[in-house]
Amino acid sequence: MEAAKLARYARRRRANWLGLALSTVAMALGLAVLLWILAVLLKNGLAAIDLAMFTRDTPAPGSEGGGLRNAIVGSLLMLGLTVAVASPIGVLAGIYLAEYGATSKTAELTRFVTDIMLSAPSIVLGLFVYAIAVATVGHFSGFAGSLALALIAIPVVVRTTDNMLRLVPGSLREAAFALGAPRWKVSLMVTLRAARAGVITGVLLAIARISGETAPLLFTALNNQFFSTDMSSPMANLPVVIFQFAMSPYDNWIRLAWGGALLITLAVLAINIVARVWFRERAPS
Repeated sequence: MEAAKLARYARRRRANWLGLALSTVAMALGLAVLLWILAVLLKNGLAAIDLAMFTRDTPAPGSEGGGLRNAIVGSLLMLGLTVAVASPIGVLAGIYLAEYGATSKTAELTRFVTDIMLSAPSIVLGLFVYAIAVATVGHFSGFAGSLALALIAIPVVVRTTDNMLRLVPGSLREAAFALGAPRWKVSLMVTLRAARAGVITGVLLAIARISGETAPLLFTALNNQFFSTDMSSPMANLPVVIFQFAMSPYDNWIRLAWGGALLITLAVLAINIVARVWFRERAPS
């Protein structure tokens, strides 16, 4: 009997070590590929970044020089409008699901639709916006691009806000109710404030999710070779410029594509680092 227990124990230890070894190998392979991608991006991207990239517009085919000023400004305008639209809608919808939708059929349907939109290909959302906001008016625009990006960002913010608010202890709500606070004030001033860091993280995840989206913008904002801040017309943006320049036969365009890819990567990294440090330093003791 004792021998059988020892044999079973030894078998389990071997299975445990095998599982750990396979997991370690898989992690090492994943990290190696990631570091390889980052190394290639840094090598080619850093060589392309200079002052002209931020002060000059995209060059014409075959011409030398040029930069990405118009694409950078266009991306910032569309991302800013997207965040301004998606953040309040997503946060308020998440509050409704977490605080008011425990037994609501509407909340159940909203969660179902949110899950579908989270898994929907971005090109499908881009085609949808093309059908309702581009084909109907007869031209591409930055507004249509922001709408397509908002449809991608809102489900991320909704799901993250819902999950973060559900992690807030029920005793915190009960204490606020005991003091006579109405439900809406408890939701906005107590639970949302307690889950503030998680909600902001959800917004940042949404920004990271949409920063490199190319397919929806091809059908909505398209591109613009010239500098423009008119959101009602086709607008240059980094993802589409990178997509077009990377496939071009011109070395100058390929160099700018590497620089734009590195800019997007560094911007997303910087936003996450600054937000984490800012909230950590201001967390209540």
